[in-house]
Amino acid sequence: MTTAKKQPVGREVIDLDSLAQQKIDALPDPTHFSLKGVEFTLPPMRSLPFELQERVGNLDDIPAVMKDILGADKVQEMYAAGYTFAHIEVIAEQWQKRSGVEPGESVASSNS
Repeated sequence: MTTAKKQPVGREVIDLDSLAQQKIDALPDPTHFSLKGVEFTLPPMRSLPFELQERVGNLDDIPAVMKDILGADKVQEMYAAGYTFAHIEVIAEQWQKRSGVEPGESVASSNS
């Protein structure tokens, strides 16, 4: 596996494709949850698109993030089941734990 290529002008360019794929391949499987009769699946946090990862830790935007990940219908099902902020905190804690992200760690930070 070659991760560095020499360019004719003498500068080194790191080919990150294979390194990034190794990181992606090492991610945990999606996690299946059930709360108040509502079942849903969340992908590992580090598999989220970059623009969504920036919003995952923003407590002011939880409904929008959940809609982006699970879809509006599933979020409506959660509302109908009577989810509270405490429920969302438990979901976030377990999702973080099962994604291999330490409490307080940025989702976009390194997992090395």
